[in-house]
Amino acid sequence: MQSLVNKIWYQGHPLRWLLLPFSLLFALITTFRRSLFRLGIKSQTQLPVPIIIVGNITVGGSGKTPTVIYLIELLRHHGFNPGVISRGYGADIQGVKVVSPDATPKDVGDEPAMIVARTGVPMVVGSKRVDTANKLISEFGVDVIISDDGLQHYALGRDIELVVIDGQRQLGNGYLLPAGPLREGAWRLNQADFVVVNGGPATQGQFEMQLVPCGVLPVKPHSVLEFDANQDLVAMAGIGNPERFFDALRQQGYQIALTHAFDDHQAYDKTQLSDVAIGRPLLMTEKDAVKCRDFAQENWWYLAVDAKLSPTFDEQLMSRLRAVIAAKNEADCNNRRKLKE
Repeated sequence: MQSLVNKIWYQGHPLRWLLLPFSLLFALITTFRRSLFRLGIKSQTQLPVPIIIVGNITVGGSGKTPTVIYLIELLRHHGFNPGVISRGYGADIQGVKVVSPDATPKDVGDEPAMIVARTGVPMVVGSKRVDTANKLISEFGVDVIISDDGLQHYALGRDIELVVIDGQRQLGNGYLLPAGPLREGAWRLNQADFVVVNGGPATQGQFEMQLVPCGVLPVKPHSVLEFDANQDLVAMAGIGNPERFFDALRQQGYQIALTHAFDDHQAYDKTQLSDVAIGRPLLMTEKDAVKCRDFAQENWWYLAVDAKLSPTFDEQLMSRLRAVIAAKNEADCNNRRKLKE
């Protein structure tokens, strides 16, 4: 099914024409929903700390998780205490849930489990992002909140919007769901504060991001086996764009004998992946690795990557954040003065 969808969205498959009427319906529904917030019929909750949305306008992976990790480290470097919220896609979450360092993807979702395992950041997941944000503020005292996805979750007020685009796939055929991969039209990019292009050329006003490999690590915790970069490998990936991962491995000189692409957010088991590996070492993404820690074999590995953005991006983001904080402080002072009057 995923293969057919990719052909429709990115390779010009004629089935897209049959789906266009449904895309028109999707456009009408989403336009109506946005109008409810714009006219104040539906309310948007503003919170006392800055909210940075890291999202996209396409379905599927574009590099949001590495971007979130990059922002966590950037904010910490500048003296902030950030926290992260997420819906926890793929997990059955009632209310809100704090993500612990040993949380499993089944409990909190694969991306939250990976983010906390990598950074130790305070993180809360749940379907109602306002509730998750309030939990972060009350329990952890964070002073900046990063929302992993949620660009279209308009109930949560936002101070900075950062949209990530897949530099290879871009916006696909340019159609809204289901004929194309777009959740919102390309016009939405003009409303965002920052547009980051992952692994492709950025146009004027956008920022280019590269995912830089930072080592091959064992999936099995505390494994002492050393990785041999010259051995034949089987590569697997269950992300939005698996071919990007496979291409990156080949470009780095790894000997890839076979590749296997899974659907994004897919759950795995030991037998399934042992059959994929067919006795060879298995190399996967970090996002996949968090789902395999409990049953990983000694010769299963993952490639860790770090996002890299320009100093200009860092400067502009921090400048924008400081302006947001100043405005919130001024508004708070004005409100207190009015209460005294």
